[in-house]
Amino acid sequence: MPTKKPKTKPAPPKKEIKTSGVGLKIATFNANSLRSRLGIVLDWLKKETPDLLAIQETKVQDIEFPRGPIEEAGWNVVFRGQKSYNGVAFLSKKPVTDVVDRLYPKDAEEPARFLACTIGGVRVINTYIPQGYAIDSEKYQYKLKFYADLGKWFEKNVSAATPALWLGDLNIAPTEIDVDNPKNKLDHPCYHLDARNAFLKVRDPRWTDLFRLQHPEPGHYTFWDYRFASSLEANKGWRIDHILGTAPMVGRLRRIWVDKESRMREKPSDHTFLTAEFSAS
Repeated sequence: MPTKKPKTKPAPPKKEIKTSGVGLKIATFNANSLRSRLGIVLDWLKKETPDLLAIQETKVQDIEFPRGPIEEAGWNVVFRGQKSYNGVAFLSKKPVTDVVDRLYPKDAEEPARFLACTIGGVRVINTYIPQGYAIDSEKYQYKLKFYADLGKWFEKNVSAATPALWLGDLNIAPTEIDVDNPKNKLDHPCYHLDARNAFLKVRDPRWTDLFRLQHPEPGHYTFWDYRFASSLEANKGWRIDHILGTAPMVGRLRRIWVDKESRMREKPSDHTFLTAEFSAS
């Protein structure tokens, strides 16, 4: 009698992520510990299905990065992290290309604050700018230097004609309508004049603040301080998470918005998601 071939289990189908129905959907989120906020991130990804999510403050060294649950949910991931501090990542529907994970390639001790990739023909730069601590501290001087060095990197690697996005927690409120009660924050490292000028020097003329193209009015924030329990309810916050684009992306912008609802979740980050949709061309 011929022997029966043993039955083999079919490979489980790969999870398919529905498209957003737009040319490109990009978001940024400071997780303030990705492992602590993983449920919020996975739920948001399932609901919004962006092409790419840039994350800052993952606060996890690479060997402990929670790539398993993310990949099981159908997402591709690239990251660079360190223990307890900083950390940046990209989560995407399709694999990204041309990944660069250092602003200072010769510095082996460089903090994990920079990650760049290409997706859908668009160059995306994810940065977690230093907060600065206090304007009379060395950390504040490091913040100003980081902005200056980032500007030099842009000069070499991103032309004004390149379809590109610069996003992340930039730790800067550029104008008085980007922070609650600005007169009381003139010496804060995220609103001090020197920091704002450092940001503007890098921004202009290559980058456009995409959020302000569609939302010129005050009262829009992406960060509400944990230390003040009523800050979210009273909407006393900061707009320090940004998506900026070069001229080709300005023309493609369809919609950009802050997802304040995610900040209302149980045990949330002190930041929330900022998302932008772009036409295909």
